Amino acid sequence: MAEDGATTNDDYSPVEVEVPVNFEPADNSNNPAATTRPRGRDRSESVISEPDPDPLASEQAAAAELEAANTTAMRNVILRPAPFHKIVLTGGPCGGKTTALARLSSYLRERGFEVITCPEAYGILFLNGFEVTYFGTDGMGMVVQDTVMKLQESMEDGFEKVLRARGKPAVLLCDRGLMDGAAYMSSAEWDELLQRRGIKNVCELREGRYNAVFHLITAAEGADKFYTLENNEVRTETPEQARVVDAKTRAAWIGHPKLCVFDNSTNFEGKLQRLVDTAAQLVGLPAHLSRSTTKFLLKSRP
Repeated sequence: MAEDGATTNDDYSPVEVEVPVNFEPADNSNNPAATTRPRGRDRSESVISEPDPDPLASEQAAAAELEAANTTAMRNVILRPAPFHKIVLTGGPCGGKTTALARLSSYLRERGFEVITCPEAYGILFLNGFEVTYFGTDGMGMVVQDTVMKLQESMEDGFEKVLRARGKPAVLLCDRGLMDGAAYMSSAEWDELLQRRGIKNVCELREGRYNAVFHLITAAEGADKFYTLENNEVRTETPEQARVVDAKTRAAWIGHPKLCVFDNSTNFEGKLQRLVDTAAQLVGLPAHLSRSTTKFLLKSRP
Protein backbone atom coordinates (compact mmCIF):
# COMPACT_ATOMS: atom_id res chain seq x y z
CA MET A 1 0.00 0.00 0.00
CA ALA A 2 1.15 3.61 -0.50
CA GLU A 3 -0.20 6.78 1.05
CA ASP A 4 -0.85 9.97 -0.89
CA GLY A 5 2.40 11.69 -1.63
CA ALA A 6 4.42 8.48 -1.67
CA THR A 7 6.88 8.21 -4.54
CA THR A 8 6.47 5.35 -6.98
CA ASN A 9 8.46 4.21 -9.98
CA ASP A 10 5.89 5.89 -12.23
CA ASP A 11 7.05 9.31 -10.97
CA TYR A 12 10.36 9.00 -12.81
CA SER A 13 10.97 9.12 -16.54
CA PRO A 14 14.14 7.99 -18.35
CA VAL A 15 16.41 10.84 -19.49
CA GLU A 16 18.21 10.60 -22.83
CA VAL A 17 21.78 11.94 -22.90
CA GLU A 18 23.51 12.65 -26.20
CA VAL A 19 27.14 11.48 -26.43
CA PRO A 20 29.40 12.71 -29.27
CA VAL A 21 29.97 10.06 -31.93
CA ASN A 22 33.77 10.35 -31.74
CA PHE A 23 33.87 10.51 -27.92
CA GLU A 24 36.66 8.43 -26.40
CA PRO A 25 37.48 7.99 -22.72
CA ALA A 26 40.61 9.74 -21.57
CA ASP A 27 43.80 7.66 -21.39
CA ASN A 28 44.97 7.89 -17.78
CA SER A 29 47.56 5.12 -18.00
CA ASN A 30 50.39 7.65 -17.56
CA ASN A 31 48.69 9.57 -14.79
CA PRO A 32 49.37 7.94 -11.39
CA ALA A 33 46.99 10.30 -9.62
CA ALA A 34 44.15 9.19 -11.85
CA THR A 35 44.90 5.47 -11.72
CA THR A 36 45.62 5.07 -8.01
CA ARG A 37 43.05 7.38 -6.45
CA PRO A 38 40.69 5.34 -4.24
CA ARG A 39 37.00 5.79 -4.80
CA GLY A 40 33.80 4.99 -2.96
CA ARG A 41 30.97 2.90 -4.30
CA ASP A 42 29.66 4.25 -7.57
CA ARG A 43 25.96 5.08 -7.45
CA SER A 44 25.40 2.76 -10.40
CA GLU A 45 26.76 -0.17 -8.42
CA SER A 46 24.07 -2.20 -6.73
CA VAL A 47 24.57 -3.99 -3.47
CA ILE A 48 22.43 -6.77 -4.93
CA SER A 49 24.94 -7.27 -7.76
CA GLU A 50 27.73 -8.24 -5.38
CA PRO A 51 28.64 -11.94 -5.58
CA ASP A 52 26.96 -14.21 -3.06
CA PRO A 53 29.10 -15.88 -0.42
CA ASP A 54 30.61 -19.21 -1.40
CA PRO A 55 27.76 -21.72 -0.74
CA LEU A 56 30.24 -24.50 0.03
CA ALA A 57 31.98 -22.35 2.65
CA SER A 58 28.60 -21.45 4.17
CA GLU A 59 27.61 -25.14 4.36
CA GLN A 60 30.93 -26.04 5.95
CA ALA A 61 30.57 -23.27 8.53
CA ALA A 62 27.03 -24.41 9.36
CA ALA A 63 28.19 -28.02 9.69
CA ALA A 64 31.02 -26.97 12.01
CA GLU A 65 28.60 -24.92 14.11
CA LEU A 66 26.19 -27.84 14.37
CA GLU A 67 28.98 -30.23 15.34
CA ALA A 68 30.07 -27.85 18.11
CA ALA A 69 26.51 -27.70 19.46
CA ASN A 70 26.62 -30.36 22.16
CA THR A 71 23.21 -29.71 23.73
CA THR A 72 19.66 -30.20 22.53
CA ALA A 73 18.90 -26.51 23.03
CA MET A 74 21.77 -25.31 20.86
CA ARG A 75 20.95 -27.83 18.12
CA ASN A 76 17.35 -26.58 18.17
CA VAL A 77 18.57 -23.00 17.78
CA ILE A 78 20.62 -23.97 14.74
CA LEU A 79 18.27 -26.47 13.06
CA ARG A 80 14.99 -24.69 13.93
CA PRO A 81 12.86 -27.86 13.88
CA ALA A 82 9.56 -26.21 14.88
CA PRO A 83 7.46 -23.34 13.47
CA PHE A 84 8.06 -19.92 15.02
CA HIS A 85 5.97 -16.75 14.69
CA LYS A 86 6.84 -13.22 15.77
CA ILE A 87 3.88 -10.84 16.04
CA VAL A 88 3.92 -7.13 16.92
CA LEU A 89 1.04 -5.57 18.82
CA THR A 90 1.10 -1.83 18.32
CA GLY A 91 -1.21 1.15 18.00
CA GLY A 92 -2.11 4.43 19.60
CA PRO A 93 -2.45 5.04 23.35
CA CYS A 94 -5.33 3.19 25.05
CA GLY A 95 -5.86 0.84 22.13
CA GLY A 96 -6.01 -2.29 24.28
CA LYS A 97 -2.53 -3.72 23.70
CA THR A 98 -1.94 -4.83 27.30
CA THR A 99 -5.24 -6.72 27.50
CA ALA A 100 -4.78 -8.14 24.00
CA LEU A 101 -1.32 -9.46 24.88
CA ALA A 102 -2.71 -11.27 27.94
CA ARG A 103 -5.69 -12.70 26.03
CA LEU A 104 -3.62 -13.85 23.08
CA SER A 105 -0.92 -15.38 25.29
CA SER A 106 -3.48 -17.49 27.16
CA TYR A 107 -5.24 -18.52 23.96
CA LEU A 108 -2.06 -19.75 22.29
CA ARG A 109 -0.66 -21.51 25.36
CA GLU A 110 -3.91 -23.41 25.83
CA ARG A 111 -3.46 -24.75 22.30
CA GLY A 112 0.07 -26.03 22.74
CA PHE A 113 2.25 -23.10 21.74
CA GLU A 114 5.24 -21.88 23.74
CA VAL A 115 4.62 -18.14 24.21
CA ILE A 116 6.79 -15.29 25.50
CA THR A 117 5.78 -11.63 25.50
CA CYS A 118 8.46 -9.02 24.86
CA PRO A 119 7.82 -5.81 26.87
CA GLU A 120 7.90 -2.30 25.45
CA ALA A 121 11.45 -0.94 25.68
CA TYR A 122 10.42 2.66 26.39
CA GLY A 123 8.18 1.46 29.21
CA ILE A 124 11.16 -0.25 30.83
CA LEU A 125 13.15 2.97 30.59
CA PHE A 126 10.30 5.09 31.96
CA LEU A 127 9.44 2.77 34.85
CA ASN A 128 13.03 2.60 36.03
CA GLY A 129 13.80 6.24 36.68
CA PHE A 130 13.68 8.00 33.32
CA GLU A 131 11.74 11.28 33.48
CA VAL A 132 10.05 13.28 30.73
CA THR A 133 12.06 16.34 31.86
CA TYR A 134 15.17 14.64 30.45
CA PHE A 135 13.94 15.62 27.00
CA GLY A 136 14.86 19.18 27.92
CA THR A 137 18.48 18.30 27.17
CA ASP A 138 19.39 19.12 23.57
CA GLY A 139 19.62 15.95 21.48
CA MET A 140 18.03 13.74 24.14
CA GLY A 141 15.27 12.57 21.78
CA MET A 142 17.78 10.92 19.44
CA VAL A 143 19.63 9.30 22.35
CA VAL A 144 16.40 7.91 23.80
CA GLN A 145 15.13 6.51 20.49
CA ASP A 146 18.51 4.94 19.75
CA THR A 147 18.52 3.35 23.22
CA VAL A 148 14.93 2.12 22.85
CA MET A 149 15.64 0.54 19.46
CA LYS A 150 18.81 -1.15 20.71
CA LEU A 151 17.06 -2.47 23.84
CA GLN A 152 13.99 -3.66 21.93
CA GLU A 153 16.11 -5.43 19.33
CA SER A 154 18.23 -7.14 21.98
CA MET A 155 15.22 -8.36 23.96
CA GLU A 156 13.42 -9.67 20.88
CA ASP A 157 16.49 -11.53 19.61
CA GLY A 158 17.18 -13.02 23.04
CA PHE A 159 13.59 -14.12 23.62
CA GLU A 160 13.43 -15.62 20.13
CA LYS A 161 16.58 -17.65 20.81
CA VAL A 162 15.07 -19.00 24.04
CA LEU A 163 11.87 -20.05 22.28
CA ARG A 164 13.70 -21.66 19.37
CA ALA A 165 15.89 -23.58 21.84
CA ARG A 166 12.77 -25.33 23.11
CA GLY A 167 12.25 -26.95 19.72
CA LYS A 168 8.47 -26.65 19.89
CA PRO A 169 5.90 -24.50 18.04
CA ALA A 170 6.29 -21.02 19.51
CA VAL A 171 5.02 -17.45 19.27
CA LEU A 172 6.82 -14.28 20.38
CA LEU A 173 4.38 -11.44 21.08
CA CYS A 174 6.04 -8.03 21.00
CA ASP A 175 4.63 -4.99 22.79
CA ARG A 176 5.49 -2.56 19.99
CA GLY A 177 8.20 -3.12 17.37
CA LEU A 178 11.26 -1.42 15.95
CA MET A 179 9.30 0.70 13.45
CA ASP A 180 7.27 2.40 16.20
CA GLY A 181 10.05 4.91 16.83
CA ALA A 182 9.26 6.58 13.49
CA ALA A 183 5.99 7.87 15.00
CA TYR A 184 7.88 9.92 17.56
CA MET A 185 10.52 11.47 15.27
CA SER A 186 10.63 13.66 12.19
CA SER A 187 11.50 11.99 8.88
CA ALA A 188 14.97 13.56 8.96
CA GLU A 189 15.60 12.34 12.52
CA TRP A 190 14.40 8.84 11.66
CA ASP A 191 16.69 8.69 8.62
CA GLU A 192 19.58 9.86 10.80
CA LEU A 193 18.84 7.15 13.36
CA LEU A 194 18.79 4.44 10.68
CA GLN A 195 22.07 5.75 9.27
CA ARG A 196 23.69 5.73 12.71
CA ARG A 197 22.64 2.12 13.22
CA GLY A 198 23.79 1.04 9.76
CA ILE A 199 20.30 0.16 8.55
CA LYS A 200 20.09 0.58 4.78
CA ASN A 201 16.49 -0.45 4.25
CA VAL A 202 13.47 -0.25 6.56
CA CYS A 203 12.43 -3.69 5.32
CA GLU A 204 15.01 -5.01 7.80
CA LEU A 205 12.91 -3.58 10.62
CA ARG A 206 9.52 -4.40 9.15
CA GLU A 207 8.62 -7.43 7.01
CA GLY A 208 12.15 -8.79 7.30
CA ARG A 209 11.75 -9.12 11.06
CA TYR A 210 8.09 -9.78 11.95
CA ASN A 211 5.53 -12.25 10.61
CA ALA A 212 2.61 -9.93 11.30
CA VAL A 213 1.73 -6.54 12.76
CA PHE A 214 -1.50 -6.06 14.71
CA HIS A 215 -2.43 -2.39 15.03
CA LEU A 216 -5.06 -1.64 17.67
CA ILE A 217 -6.58 1.77 17.03
CA THR A 218 -6.71 4.08 20.05
CA ALA A 219 -10.01 4.37 21.91
CA ALA A 220 -9.76 8.12 21.21
CA GLU A 221 -10.84 7.27 17.66
CA GLY A 222 -14.34 5.85 17.68
CA ALA A 223 -14.64 5.03 21.39
CA ASP A 224 -13.80 8.38 22.98
CA LYS A 225 -15.69 7.78 26.22
CA PHE A 226 -13.41 4.86 27.04
CA TYR A 227 -10.17 6.80 26.54
CA THR A 228 -8.27 7.09 29.83
CA LEU A 229 -4.79 7.81 31.21
CA GLU A 230 -5.39 6.09 34.53
CA ASN A 231 -4.26 2.54 33.75
CA ASN A 232 -0.85 3.29 32.23
CA GLU A 233 1.86 5.41 33.88
CA VAL A 234 3.70 5.88 30.59
CA ARG A 235 0.67 7.37 28.82
CA THR A 236 0.45 11.19 28.86
CA GLU A 237 -1.34 12.02 25.57
CA THR A 238 -4.62 13.90 25.27
CA PRO A 239 -7.26 12.31 23.00
CA GLU A 240 -6.19 14.64 20.17
CA GLN A 241 -2.52 13.72 20.59
CA ALA A 242 -3.46 10.04 20.81
CA ARG A 243 -5.17 10.19 17.42
CA VAL A 244 -2.10 11.82 15.86
CA VAL A 245 0.28 9.24 17.34
CA ASP A 246 -2.03 6.43 16.22
CA ALA A 247 -2.03 7.67 12.62
CA LYS A 248 1.76 8.08 12.57
CA THR A 249 2.28 4.61 14.02
CA ARG A 250 -0.01 3.08 11.42
CA ALA A 251 1.86 4.90 8.64
CA ALA A 252 5.20 3.63 9.94
CA TRP A 253 4.13 0.01 9.36
CA ILE A 254 2.55 0.48 5.94
CA GLY A 255 4.34 -1.85 3.55
CA HIS A 256 4.21 -4.92 5.76
CA PRO A 257 2.15 -7.57 3.93
CA LYS A 258 0.51 -8.74 7.17
CA LEU A 259 -0.46 -5.37 8.66
CA CYS A 260 -3.85 -5.94 10.33
CA VAL A 261 -5.76 -2.95 11.72
CA PHE A 262 -8.39 -3.47 14.43
CA ASP A 263 -10.75 -0.52 14.78
CA ASN A 264 -13.44 0.29 17.34
CA SER A 265 -16.42 -0.59 15.14
CA THR A 266 -17.46 -3.20 17.72
CA ASN A 267 -17.27 -3.24 21.49
CA PHE A 268 -13.90 -4.04 23.08
CA GLU A 269 -14.66 -7.74 23.44
CA GLY A 270 -15.45 -7.91 19.74
CA LYS A 271 -12.19 -6.12 18.97
CA LEU A 272 -10.24 -8.70 20.99
CA GLN A 273 -12.07 -11.59 19.34
CA ARG A 274 -11.22 -10.28 15.87
CA LEU A 275 -7.56 -10.09 16.90
CA VAL A 276 -7.54 -13.63 18.34
CA ASP A 277 -9.23 -15.05 15.22
CA THR A 278 -6.65 -13.34 12.98
CA ALA A 279 -3.78 -14.70 15.09
CA ALA A 280 -5.31 -18.19 14.96
CA GLN A 281 -5.36 -18.16 11.17
CA LEU A 282 -1.77 -16.88 11.08
CA VAL A 283 -0.39 -19.74 13.19
CA GLY A 284 -2.55 -22.40 11.54
CA LEU A 285 -5.35 -22.83 14.09
CA PRO A 286 -9.05 -22.98 13.14
CA ALA A 287 -10.88 -19.70 13.67
CA HIS A 288 -14.49 -18.45 13.69
CA LEU A 289 -15.69 -21.55 15.50
CA SER A 290 -18.91 -21.37 17.46
CA ARG A 291 -18.14 -21.29 21.17
CA SER A 292 -20.26 -22.39 24.08
CA THR A 293 -19.59 -22.46 27.80
CA THR A 294 -20.70 -25.33 30.02
CA LYS A 295 -20.53 -25.21 33.84
CA PHE A 296 -20.78 -28.15 36.24
CA LEU A 297 -21.81 -28.20 39.89
CA LEU A 298 -19.60 -30.59 41.89
CA LYS A 299 -21.03 -32.57 44.81
CA SER A 300 -17.68 -32.58 46.60
CA ARG A 301 -14.29 -30.96 46.39
CA PRO A 302 -12.05 -32.85 43.89
